Order: sequence, then C-alpha cells, then structure tokens
Amino acid sequence: MSLLTLREHHGYLCFDEAECRAAGKALGPAYRGAPPFPHIMIDDFLDADLLRNVARAYPDRTSGRFFDRDQERLKCQFKPGETTSGLVRNILSELNSQAFLAFLSELTGINGLIPDPYHAGGGLHETCAGGHLSIHADFNVHSQMHVERRINLLIYLNDDWVPAFGGELELWDPSMSRKERSIAPILGRAVIFNTALDSYHGHPEPLACPPDRSRRSIATYYYTAIREPSGTIPIRSTNFRPRPNSKEQRDWKIAYQHWVNDWVPAKLQHFARRLGPK
Repeated sequence: MSLLTLREHHGYLCFDEAECRAAGKALGPAYRGAPPFPHIMIDDFLDADLLRNVARAYPDRTSGRFFDRDQERLKCQFKPGETTSGLVRNILSELNSQAFLAFLSELTGINGLIPDPYHAGGGLHETCAGGHLSIHADFNVHSQMHVERRINLLIYLNDDWVPAFGGELELWDPSMSRKERSIAPILGRAVIFNTALDSYHGHPEPLACPPDRSRRSIATYYYTAIREPSGTIPIRSTNFRPRPNSKEQRDWKIAYQHWVNDWVPAKLQHFARRLGPK
C-alpha cells in the first residue's frame, strides 16, 4: 500500500489533505534530522501501477529539452505541455496542489510553500544509457516568479531496476569531501530534500543500463517568498562541483557568472559577462 493515495473524483485523481497532513507529520522528525541536509527516502510513495502508467506515457525524446555536456550527459526534460497524457498532467497538477503542499509543510516544517506552475527545471526527467548528472547544488531563485527554492521532490519510475544499472542518487556533505548517502532509483521510491547553496546531489556515474532502458523520474520543486532583504540574496545557477580525486570538470562559465553577480557593480555586470568564458 502506498503512503499517499490519489483517489478518483469525477474522473480526476486527487490527494486527500487530511491524509497528506498526517503522513507528513509522522515523517517530519526523521526528515529534519537526516544528514547531510534535511531529507527523506520513502518507498511506495504512490501506487506502483499508477507510476508504471506514467512511465508508459513518456513523450518522444525529440519533444523535450536535451542536455549533453560534461556536467549533464544524455538527459531529457519534459514539461507537462510536452505530453499528451492526461494522467501525467493530472499527477503533476496534484503535486502542486494545496493538499500536497500540506504534506510537504508538515514534513519539512517550512510554511508558506509556493508551487511552480512553470515547472522550471522540473516535470519528467529521463537519462539515457551512458548518461549522468554531476554533483551540484540547484539554482536558488525562480527567474519568472522571483521566489526562493526550498524543496525538491523526486519520484522514480524505474521498474525492475537492478543494481548493475547504476544511477544512484548521491547526497554529499556541504564541503564536497565525502558522499553521505546513495539511493537507488527504483519504482515508487521518492526522495525529498531541502535545497540550499550547499545541498550537493546528483547521479554522477554513467548509467550502465541496456540501450533500451533509461533512468526516469518525476521532478517537482517548491519555493517560498525570498527570506533575505530585497537585493541581498546571492543569485545562483546550477552549481556543479567535481568530486574529490575525480577527473570531473568544474563549469567555469557558471562559476564566473556567480563571481560577477557577487562582486561586480550592477551597472557593469552586462559588460563583465561578455568578457567571461564562453
């Protein structure tokens, strides 16, 4: 039996707020005390057959955004509008609902959560055989809504996933000196965690699954009003960090942009960015 239930109401699947609140409250202490940053792994988060149907409804890979560079290799990203599946749109909508926000607030202790109707960076994710996502901390301010990112939710869609395929989500300590946790991306497993400038995570090892398989997940992100006084919060893009003793490359273009944001006067930032690495 799954932790949360999507019940049909006149053809629409929806969460029950009371059930969501109770589940979040019960898991809250474990979440808030977990190292290296507040997080939780939950098996059987949603109904397995429902998630299998989501996996079957994945769009063609040519319809979404595709990433293929040193830091994120062979990764596809699809927003709700890029799928014809009513089920996918229904579930993504409910993950932005008042009932689900109640679950997250009880779990994390963060009030005033704001969902993202734009699904910036979120939606459906897929990484193909040989692909990876290097360790990183996520962007921290939503460019359209100008709100602060606080929580990530990942729900895995990979049935019959075996350890030899790899693809484990890694959580690293804030100093990027050691891996604290490794989580296999199996069907029905959810991972929820606080996002901060040092919440380092990723699946950095190239996938060893067969060519006809891929690593799939639902990804949704949640925000609050910016907590710092106006204009003082450091604006960060996705900040990739190499693991110790690896041959991984830092994204120096992004590092330079962060330096410009922090140290160059606003009136000169446009010119400074033009001089940076391409």
